[in-house]
Formats: sequence, structure tokens, C-alpha cells
Amino acid sequence: MVKIITAKEAIKFFKNGQTIMVGGFLNCGSPTMVIDEILQTNLKDFTLIANDTGTPDSDKGKLIVARKIKKAIVSHIGTNPETVAQYNTGDLEVDLEPQGTLAERIRAAGAGLGGILTPTGVGTLVAENKQIITVDDKEYLLEKPLFADIAMVYATYADKYGNLSFYGSTKNFNAIMPPAAKIVIAEADELIEPAIDPNNVVVPSIYVDYLIVKDKKHG
Repeated sequence: MVKIITAKEAIKFFKNGQTIMVGGFLNCGSPTMVIDEILQTNLKDFTLIANDTGTPDSDKGKLIVARKIKKAIVSHIGTNPETVAQYNTGDLEVDLEPQGTLAERIRAAGAGLGGILTPTGVGTLVAENKQIITVDDKEYLLEKPLFADIAMVYATYADKYGNLSFYGSTKNFNAIMPPAAKIVIAEADELIEPAIDPNNVVVPSIYVDYLIVKDKKHG
């Protein structure tokens, strides 16, 4: 069975300078409890891998405002003016990735692949300093996998074994990040007893290390 912990207990897994993944698409399906605990510490210099940097008053965005992030690997930053401001002053490094490429780089890490080949970005600034491979007379960029020390993900439902399931679009990046991280901390809205129907499991328990359950007052 997965170990159920509080958000405060999760802090012991974090260190300065780690690479962290945070699930969600803006505020849809974003983990929040551990982030709020990080904000109460002196932890800093994280590399963030996420779809976006949120908004200044929400989840990932709060980490940007608090200057906990030194580099962000994301697909867009337009909803967070603080990200733009820190980038313009040189206080924050931003690696903007096409959204599909970002997702596939994360997926490649979880699948044990050496990278992916994509035509997206060929002939643009995205291709700078990247290896170009020609297959059947067509050029592709070699995009390397993205790994993380810790992934923080959200789940609508979890069971005591650590299986995760999602409602609607909350699945987003939460479903692909767990295999790509050394430690996975999932925040679930509800604990299903005795277990989630196997047909509804999206993230198998083998990928989840720790679980925080909101409705059981964990965190």
C-alpha cells in the first residue's frame, strides 16, 4: 500500500536545486497543498517542469512570485506577469517548449527512451543548438527526455494502494509525470474504498510513492 502522509511531512523530500514537476493545466487539476508548505520554507533554486507557470496567486505561480524557481521549462507563461518580469530582468531562466513536445519529452523519460523526433520547431528558434536528424528526407529535431527529482500531481480519486483516477480534463499532465520522477507525491480529493475499479485506474500504484488525501484531513 502507498504511504499516506501530510503535506507538511512531504517537505522532508525536498532540497534546494532539485528539478520538480507539477501537474495541472493552469488551475485545472493542480496540486496545491505541498506547494503551500514549500512557500513556508527557505527552499529555493528549483527547476520547474510544468505546462505553465500559472497565475501569480495560484499553485505554480506562487512559487514564481516567491522566487523559489530558477528555471522554468514550460509551454507558456502569458498568464503570469511575474514570470515575464523575472525573465526580463534575468532572474529567471525560461525554456519555452511547444506543448506537445513538452508532453512527449516527459513521456519519453517515463518510457526509458533516449528522446523523441519531432518536426515541430524545425527552421525556427526552437531548433537552435539542437540536433537535427533526417528520416526519409524529412528533418526532425531530437528532443531529449525530461526527468525530475520529485513530481507533485493531483488526482480526483485515489485508493490505499496508490492507484489514481481523474475526472474530466484534470488528467492533463498529471497522468504522464509520475513515471518520469524519482519520487511521486499525489494529492487526491477523495479516497476510494476498498479500491478503484481496475478499469478506471489511469496512473497505477507502482508509480506513486506518497499520497495526501484532502477529504481525510491529510495536509
